[in-house]
Amino acid sequence: MSYALNRELAARRAPLPTGVSIDLVTASIIRGAFETACFESATHLGRAASSPIINSSNERNAAIVDAHGRLAMGSIGTPHLTFVNQMMVRWALMNMDAYDIGPGDVLLSNDPDHGGGHLPDYCVYTPVYAADGELIVFVSLQAHQGDTGGKDAGGFTLEATDIFTEGVQYPCLKLVHRGELRRDVFDMVARNNRFATFAGDLAAMISGVQLAARLLGETIAKWGAGTIKAAINESIEHSERRAREEFARWPDGTYEGTVFIDHDTMGTKDIKVHVACTVKGDSLTVDLTGTDDRAELVGVWNTFANSRSYVMTQVVAMIDPTIVKNEGLFNAVEIVIPEGCIAQPPPNKPAALGSFHPACEITEAVCVALSAVAPERAQPQLYKIGMPNAVIGFDDQGMMWMDQGVDCRSMDSSAVQGIDGWGSCPVSLGNLLLSQAEDAECRFPILNISREMTTDGGGAGQWRGAPGSLNVKQVLKPTSAMAWMVSADHPLRGMGGGDDAIPYSNRFNVGTPQEYRIERTAQALLQAGAVIAYQHGGGAGFGPPLARDPEAVKEDVLDEYVSLAAARAKYGVVLTGSAQDYDLAVDHAATARLRAEMAARTPACAGEREAAE
Repeated sequence: MSYALNRELAARRAPLPTGVSIDLVTASIIRGAFETACFESATHLGRAASSPIINSSNERNAAIVDAHGRLAMGSIGTPHLTFVNQMMVRWALMNMDAYDIGPGDVLLSNDPDHGGGHLPDYCVYTPVYAADGELIVFVSLQAHQGDTGGKDAGGFTLEATDIFTEGVQYPCLKLVHRGELRRDVFDMVARNNRFATFAGDLAAMISGVQLAARLLGETIAKWGAGTIKAAINESIEHSERRAREEFARWPDGTYEGTVFIDHDTMGTKDIKVHVACTVKGDSLTVDLTGTDDRAELVGVWNTFANSRSYVMTQVVAMIDPTIVKNEGLFNAVEIVIPEGCIAQPPPNKPAALGSFHPACEITEAVCVALSAVAPERAQPQLYKIGMPNAVIGFDDQGMMWMDQGVDCRSMDSSAVQGIDGWGSCPVSLGNLLLSQAEDAECRFPILNISREMTTDGGGAGQWRGAPGSLNVKQVLKPTSAMAWMVSADHPLRGMGGGDDAIPYSNRFNVGTPQEYRIERTAQALLQAGAVIAYQHGGGAGFGPPLARDPEAVKEDVLDEYVSLAAARAKYGVVLTGSAQDYDLAVDHAATARLRAEMAARTPACAGEREAAE
């Protein structure tokens, strides 16, 4: 548990030793087999698990890590999880003899100080050997679990100042030894979790990696260990070459981005994340020097592994999406994270909330910086939500249930050059699905009253951000609820002259004399019938609003994305007729005059003035 360990875990690994030469076609076929194994493993977990976080929302990821600890394949899941798995496996590789790791073993890790993301992200993995006993790869499944056995149900403690408050940490724990379940260990892990379905979910993770191990074993037997290792080496080298080709097209220079979090969970204002991205030839350095390092901050500590992952999640969004996501990307990018800052905290800092913030601000700052060199791909890969309204209760047997608030909503889907923001959530969430309102109502004593997009809820721009939604929910039994509200003072940033997204807001006990707005954090006991209303921020705009096609603005008004007032005030578009009669029309002459006047009033809008003319 030290900065030295972080450096060792993140160090570059050598290629696998092999005397086999491989052609690109064979390497691609083997890569496809690896992708299939990941897909089958993740799909198995999604179907076998009982937790709605896993089987409805798909908050899980499968990955393959080679015998040197390099990410060989990541597939199916949320991108930020794809880039974390290898760090925990590396700790196991460093302790193969100490932990007596061998064929048929299944291991569990979640410790942030030993390569983990945050405690709720449990990683289960197993080694895969060739017939002669040579270790070739590990296959890993990572999934968000509903509890961690800490002070507060759900794994999120707003006032936590150490990791022990948040729950139980597992640096590397053997669940299965040589194919036999260690029942005492399994029961101990399950006992330290309040979530009613946890034992079944953990069993589903074990069987998921065992399935993938069988598939990979068959692939290794078919092609031979030497060919498999050559294919892994080629795939990683190819991704590095392709990434460097992308960076070489960018102009040399240092590009900076600074983003703020409204406050930590104790109210300390304006937590800073700073990124400097330096392009030099075919190399890229992402340096977080200048990021907040105040020791007294609470709730805004992101793990080292998570910070690396969120940097990479944004970097890969700025380059050709067909480049395979593996260790080659880390070989092509130098990531500098100062020791002691909120992106690489001292040992034993709590980290559960860090996967929201500053993780999202890290990606946003990288996007702001790299928008100078790749504006056509400048869409932040994040979720600015402070945290959902987590509604928690217990059944008659004393087992916890939790509505995580990951049901249907619209949030944070920013525009990018040429495309309006669309979809219900940002692309960074990858395969994460938002479960149907009816599903949550069947599982939990809650009622989803409203899930409406908010008019004018997306940032204005030449390309418009998707509107956020107002989510209104009623609890039908007394329950506890918690929230950490941010992104009100510092909402999602617009790109290329586009407007920022609308801010987040949250209210409890709506419609009663006790109604109040959550200004910072909340831990409340809600009585049966209480209503909460969460306004999700929308996506940000891209490009100057006065450059938007007036006909597109008219269609936005008809679709109720944009109000008549905003069409005029934000976009400078004059409309005649009415939406109710469906006879809206653009007065092009009046629109041209109004846009010219608006551009003239704002000296910074020279580009908008040219567009208006």
